[in-house]
Amino acid sequence: MYLTSILRKVAMALSGLFLVVFLAQHFTINITSVFSEETFNFLSHFMGTNPLVQFVLQPILIFGVVFHFVMGFILEIQNRKSRRVSYVSFKGSANADWTSRNMIVSGLVILSFLGLHFYDFWIPEINYKYIEILPEDPNRYYHELVHKFHSPIRVSLYSLSFIFLGLHLYHGFSSSFQSVGLNNKFSIVINKFTTAFSVLIPVGFVYIAIYHYINS
Repeated sequence: MYLTSILRKVAMALSGLFLVVFLAQHFTINITSVFSEETFNFLSHFMGTNPLVQFVLQPILIFGVVFHFVMGFILEIQNRKSRRVSYVSFKGSANADWTSRNMIVSGLVILSFLGLHFYDFWIPEINYKYIEILPEDPNRYYHELVHKFHSPIRVSLYSLSFIFLGLHLYHGFSSSFQSVGLNNKFSIVINKFTTAFSVLIPVGFVYIAIYHYINS
């Protein structure tokens, strides 16, 4: 049972690290929309038409997202059972900070956001390419992005979701390194890097949303 628990945590950590790599890549592409419409269109068109990305990496990404959330729920149930057994020694905030105790909460917010994000971008993309089968336009991506941020409600929802993403990353990113055994010798460097990442990437995404809302 103990070995199974360790393996689950390692699997959770590895899937989380994989998603962090995707998140960094996704941010890198999206931030170009602030500086260069042409660059954003070029990168988005490449990602949207490259067979390797579409038919290999994208399914792997979807599997990674589903796996991470399913494993998260399993570990949460396991942790709750463990707390009931050792309730005398568990004292909530005395043992852990808010982010670590509420990973399931921030995770559910992120999951809800992914549903909105899929509705905004992935489903229209599927409809464009495979249902309506419209002629490919390599210059459409920027305007599609900007159009989504006309609404202050959508911008607010995105911004709130990114705040919770930052909270989720703040605990989860550094914990992932610890779970795979890389948080001892390099703990100071890792903690500084993961903290910076957990702040800068979500803030960057919020900036993108607000920038396009203001300039749309």
